[in-house]
Amino acid sequence: MITGALRETGRLFALAAEVSRAVFRRPFQFHEFTEQFWFVASVTILPAALVSIPFGAVIALQVGSLTQQLGAQSFTGGASVLAVVQQASPLIVALLIAGAGGSAICADLGSRTIREELDAMEVMGVSPVQRLVVPRVLAAMGVAVLLNGLVSVVGILGGYFFNVVMQGGTPGAYLSSFSALAQLPDLYVSELKALVFGFIAGIVAAYRGLNPRGGPKGVGDAVNQSVVITFLLLFFVNMVMTAVYLQIVPPKGG
Repeated sequence: MITGALRETGRLFALAAEVSRAVFRRPFQFHEFTEQFWFVASVTILPAALVSIPFGAVIALQVGSLTQQLGAQSFTGGASVLAVVQQASPLIVALLIAGAGGSAICADLGSRTIREELDAMEVMGVSPVQRLVVPRVLAAMGVAVLLNGLVSVVGILGGYFFNVVMQGGTPGAYLSSFSALAQLPDLYVSELKALVFGFIAGIVAAYRGLNPRGGPKGVGDAVNQSVVITFLLLFFVNMVMTAVYLQIVPPKGG
């Protein structure tokens, strides 16, 4: 079991390296990239916007309740905004990219694999990685970066509404605490997380789609496995990136 897991991990990293190299090769499949970008965006924009509202509200309510107990209500806005931008927004985007876009990518590549379309492409001298995988991975990364901004804005607005309306906060205190605690690197790390998470979601979905087992049933199993594996990797990578960021970038005023 351990040997098999290590072998699968090595193949996953090998595919990631091959995709990274193929990005700079020509010709670039711009038409395929455009189609995949629009598809991933169309299935994730509305769910992301809807999910970000309760996430921002829950964070604002929880942080507001905690700050009231500590007598630091003036910092509610800054704390909730930082939680949304640094943590909630990239994870929401990544989970939706993996669950909606990644599953579709895995199913598409898996069905092509069992129909031996990819073998036919290799016989004709066409690289399936460059022709099919690279545009899909880049599309997942691009949508994740752009969607992260949307989720951050909607989540912050939702948190602002619930803090000001439901908890009796003041708009001035909310905005002043945000400007006092937040800094530009917080946005940078949020976008970097979204970019990395999109890459992970695309690579895992492509890898499982390229390696299904057992015919059509294996394609369905590969889709489920790709989503679960992506979720586990995302939470682990998020922990590592957050720890590194907090060590490298000092807090504002620190």
